[in-house]
Amino acid sequence: MEQLTTQRAAFLDVITERRSVRHYDPSVKISRDEIKEMLKEATLAPSSSNLQPWRFLVIDDQELKEKLLPIAFNQQQVVQASAIIAVLGDYEGYKAAETIYTKAVSAGFMNEEVKSSLIQNINSRYSNRAREIIKEIALVDGGLVAMQFMLVAKARGYDTVPMGGYNTDKFMEAFDITDRYVPIMLIALGKAAQPGHPTVRLDVDDIAFWNEMPSSVSEK
Repeated sequence: MEQLTTQRAAFLDVITERRSVRHYDPSVKISRDEIKEMLKEATLAPSSSNLQPWRFLVIDDQELKEKLLPIAFNQQQVVQASAIIAVLGDYEGYKAAETIYTKAVSAGFMNEEVKSSLIQNINSRYSNRAREIIKEIALVDGGLVAMQFMLVAKARGYDTVPMGGYNTDKFMEAFDITDRYVPIMLIALGKAAQPGHPTVRLDVDDIAFWNEMPSSVSEK
């Protein structure tokens, strides 16, 4: 029980101390090996059919961060942070089903018959799906992995801020990203030079409803 209490406390520290940090110490460098470890931990997040359609462009070269700066409307965290993680959705992510489910068979999580059935169903569904629907799935899955990445970073003592404020068209052009991918967000990663300011949240009673939505609930 004591161990569970300690684990819960550590988890609560991560989620309560995470802030959106916009001022970073530019002298702090994070190794590519550690960023890879963080990405690996982040990709334990769930995804539709476990297809993991997220892809990451890690920008840690200072000249490239300077190139990104005007595209991101001159937000200084772009050049101050140790790295910028561009979270992308892959419209053709479903084509990795063979690789994913083969690994699942090797791990003993499923047999060949289940694998073949799943791959056939996925290829059938996705090959005929509208691009907009695939995009919606990728956006949801990308949001899940992005949030997990930010919590992983905080657990390791780093800070982050998710960024939607950038010109996606110019970003794709500047970094030679084809239309196979949809930009989901940028995440600045580094060590805070100034702490992120605390924020407030709506009360749970104002946002959570039991069995019926407010429009059909009698007035109290």
